Amino acid sequence: MQKTFTYPKFDFVRPPELADGKPGHYPIVVVGAGPVGLSAAIDLAQLGQDVLLLDNDDTVSIGSRGVCYAKRALEVLDRMGCGDKFVDKGVSWDVGRTFLREGEVFNFNLRPEADHHRPGMINLQQYYLEEYLIERARQLPQLQMRFKNNVISVVPGADKVTVRVETPDGPYSLTTDWLVVADGARSPIRTMMGLDIEGKIFMDRFLIADVVMKADFPAERWFWFDPPFHPNQSVLLHKQADNVWRIDFQLGWQADPVEERKPENVIPRIKAMLGDEREFELEWVSIYTFQCRRMNSFNHGRVLFVGDAAHQVSPFGARGANSGIQDTDNLVWKLKLVMDGKAPPTLLDSYTEERGFAADENIMNSTRSTDFITPKSNTSRTFRNAVLELAAQHPFARALVNSGRLSVPSWLASSSLNTPDTDAFQGQMIPGAPMADAPVRTAGGDGWLLHQVGNRFQALHYVDDAAALDTDTTRALSQLASHGIDVEPIVVARRGQAPAGIRTLIDGKGCMAQRYDLQPGTTYLLRPDQHVAARWRTLNAASVKAALARATGNT
Repeated sequence: MQKTFTYPKFDFVRPPELADGKPGHYPIVVVGAGPVGLSAAIDLAQLGQDVLLLDNDDTVSIGSRGVCYAKRALEVLDRMGCGDKFVDKGVSWDVGRTFLREGEVFNFNLRPEADHHRPGMINLQQYYLEEYLIERARQLPQLQMRFKNNVISVVPGADKVTVRVETPDGPYSLTTDWLVVADGARSPIRTMMGLDIEGKIFMDRFLIADVVMKADFPAERWFWFDPPFHPNQSVLLHKQADNVWRIDFQLGWQADPVEERKPENVIPRIKAMLGDEREFELEWVSIYTFQCRRMNSFNHGRVLFVGDAAHQVSPFGARGANSGIQDTDNLVWKLKLVMDGKAPPTLLDSYTEERGFAADENIMNSTRSTDFITPKSNTSRTFRNAVLELAAQHPFARALVNSGRLSVPSWLASSSLNTPDTDAFQGQMIPGAPMADAPVRTAGGDGWLLHQVGNRFQALHYVDDAAALDTDTTRALSQLASHGIDVEPIVVARRGQAPAGIRTLIDGKGCMAQRYDLQPGTTYLLRPDQHVAARWRTLNAASVKAALARATGNT
């Protein structure tokens, strides 16, 4: 099989605990150097926190695995300082098309409006994602990585967690104040702790084939029901970097996974699909089944579960890695506040509250997609086929077509951290909403809103002319703080420059005013993970401080 990627080998470095025989202590230990564990470790380190990352392997993931990374995940990667490299290497796309046999019955656009920095999705093999995250991790002096370090025991305690680690040179022990577990769907640590994970396993099998070929297909998501080249089943096609095309063939539960992955059985399927004599090479082949499951709680004292270790979904909809990256985006700022003594440990309960809600939402959408793609009864199949037949001509049926609802961020509207609106607003930027991007102009030139916010609490205050900001408002903005947590003031205006010490964002196109329903005096309180915490039509320092206390569990 042809290879377009050279897998790196990361050196095993003998831990100091093996030299002196004494357990080391680390404020935070992250287990698992996949996309989710790396995201957690990077986010913590760039907030100034010392962190140790352990992984049982010495390279990146084998095969493309996770492929699609949604706009929200790209925005989180931007905040971690490494989004450009992913987008530059990946294949950007917004449009998906669904076919019944040979005819198109449905299409969608993940970015239906202009003036957003990132595309709806990029396709990029997971090994590149991990390689680039490791490059970013190595730029952070407070982040230490240890490869070929396999966690074999975890003993939680009231004030610390004791961890036993196996290495090529023998075992050692360490303790940590907090353990972040990102060790995957099978999660040995979850098993060690005897924690349950509940849900269902889907009785179907799919073949993944990564094919290297030159093709003039557009960079879109194509999904077929009952195509002539694979009758009575479904097929998915995606373009990746390096002229690698990802093809998923539905096989059915009775398929023999050993036989189906043999090249002599895979190649004829691909030739039938392409319908011509073009040359191609297999790069990677795998068979998978999937499940939709989640832990009841993601935080267990000082042990915190993220990504597939906490919840799993089917691959249809690209909700795996995208959801896991958003887990870390939600968890890290809360954990940092707790560690710094600026928030109570109970704030971490909101991690399970908010990301548990997101997991339930993902599981619901994933299950619905799976049930549509792989009907479990003749009645369900008849309904599915009728929907597909009608969708070609009737708009009402297109809304029922479900070839995988693509990953979107969760609106945390019911979160206990939100301060409910007391004023009338239009639009989607409700408390709990992930922030919408918009073009802005700064002192450094043209840019994007989401590049100007995040990693701390901030207050956006809107005026027509920033130069006309009155003294009382300037003083109120400059003095925002609660429980020792500073809130950075940012003025959004159509023109002008705020007084020294207060950043100004110019909303030249009016996109921010439209998307956030801004009127003179409107004030938003923003969380470090770029979600809306609260909003008002006028600035009131006491209201902002109360909302900040609520958003940090200090009420």
